Amino acid sequence: MSKLLKIAHLSGPTATIQNSPPLVTSNKARKKHNLQLLTDEYDALRPQRLAAPVKVYVEQFSAHPLEEDADDLYAAPDGYLDGAGRFSDTRRSPNDRPVYEIELLPEDGLYPLPYMARQSDGSPWEEECAFAGAPAEKARQGFYPDGSRVFEEIDRLGVNAEGKASTISNMASVSFFRVMPPSGFVKGLASDKRQDQGEGDIVPETRGQDFFPYKPRHLSAQPPRPALARLTNRVHGILAQGDFDGAVWTQGSPNIEDSVYWFNLLIDTTIPIAGNAAQRPHGEMSADGSRNIIDSISYIKSRAWADQNGHNRFGTVLVQDQLIHAARDVVKGDARPGGYVVTGGMGGIIGQLGHKSRCFVKYVPDYKHTFRSDVRLTVLPETTRAVTRENGHLSHVEVPIKTAEGLLREDAIPSVSIVKDGGYCGMEWDASSEHEVDLVALIDHKLSLKRLTGLVVEGTAPNGNMTSSARMRLIARAAFCGIPTVRVGRGTPNGFVDDHPFLIAGSNLTSTKARLLLMACLMRFGSGPIAADPANPTDAEKSALSEFVRRYQEVFDTH
Repeated sequence: MSKLLKIAHLSGPTATIQNSPPLVTSNKARKKHNLQLLTDEYDALRPQRLAAPVKVYVEQFSAHPLEEDADDLYAAPDGYLDGAGRFSDTRRSPNDRPVYEIELLPEDGLYPLPYMARQSDGSPWEEECAFAGAPAEKARQGFYPDGSRVFEEIDRLGVNAEGKASTISNMASVSFFRVMPPSGFVKGLASDKRQDQGEGDIVPETRGQDFFPYKPRHLSAQPPRPALARLTNRVHGILAQGDFDGAVWTQGSPNIEDSVYWFNLLIDTTIPIAGNAAQRPHGEMSADGSRNIIDSISYIKSRAWADQNGHNRFGTVLVQDQLIHAARDVVKGDARPGGYVVTGGMGGIIGQLGHKSRCFVKYVPDYKHTFRSDVRLTVLPETTRAVTRENGHLSHVEVPIKTAEGLLREDAIPSVSIVKDGGYCGMEWDASSEHEVDLVALIDHKLSLKRLTGLVVEGTAPNGNMTSSARMRLIARAAFCGIPTVRVGRGTPNGFVDDHPFLIAGSNLTSTKARLLLMACLMRFGSGPIAADPANPTDAEKSALSEFVRRYQEVFDTH
């Protein structure tokens, strides 16, 4: 038997791939307790554990409609059941049914069974909440607290192309980490009752602080910008242990494209990281997440990612629908399997996994990432300079980036805003900057923060220009105030932005990816030089800003 991989599963926020459809009380339970029945013909069967051994009899030839057509190829059944349900080793009547006798044991694992639970008042469960719109204390959680249950169900109930189970455990030994999970233990949980690999007891956890679900919708919680520091520190710390052959990151499908690119920029590791999402919850009809997870582990096992030194040459990838997407170039286009698309117009799909998860590589990204990134965590400075304005005067102030232990500080994550420009954006005919009050207010706010700040302008495609000369002047003025500004094309541009002496060209990045790269650059290089009069800079000040932009531009051209 080949050596098992050692995989770290990293649980991320709002992950549909770690979500379950609501546990609805079955008709078997409703009949038992005289409750109003569902109109469904069949009960939904949900994986559950047996509390004691039970013997069942399964009708022979019931697994497939054509088994009986090949009955001469089959061994005899274990016995027969008569009309009263009595079992016999031999057939005593022509009406006796051939059966297999099976003893089901608790240690077998999960079995699909009717859901029998009811609410505390005896009423049936119809959704996650006790009633529609219920507060958090009256709501259950559909998301799983880590990946262990999902992986177990894939292994136990999932069937591969050869008709066998245990697909994951035959390839890998998996450790589960709650990096920024989609659900949590609001009452706390002792370590001896947990299934993940963490140590110690879990104290009561708070929605929106410790875990981040999107359902029930009225109780959803999204991680804020400072969460990037927590995410970076935890993922980097786990992989820095050196215990793993690769990692699988799971997150909600709309935002995973941001996280995998952030990992590309910040995480200093030579092992592969494969991101996975799902468009349908785990256990729903045609759920896509299970296959994505298996394909990620198959991708790591293939070592197609390894260069001659055994280091990851692809950076972080997103493995979805049997395609291997480069992190820099993937975006979610639609909420359906196959809904991820390539942006940038230069490739983006590294390869694919065949129907039996065999890995094929057709494209190798030519940009810096992970252990080669110029903005990875380990090369970020302990401090850098930000720009601030007090009493109308602009100056630089030193701001901390990392702790003495080398961890990224939450207050170091820069405030970078996206300014989207379209046609007919100018407020008035006279092209006066004073009319553009929204942009003026945004820049003023940035200068008041005493922290790293930046702007990304999503302008015309592909060159990133703004259609209003007044707004373009304001953007240039912001650059001379020390606020680095990036220009990108509209939407998912395929062309490249032209160079500019004072503004950073965002190549063919989307505005959301450019924002992440600018945030990382700000932490590495700090804010720009300040002109005495940002509206009328001197030649020397223009030269200083151009030199500063050149340093940023090198990173944007190579990451």
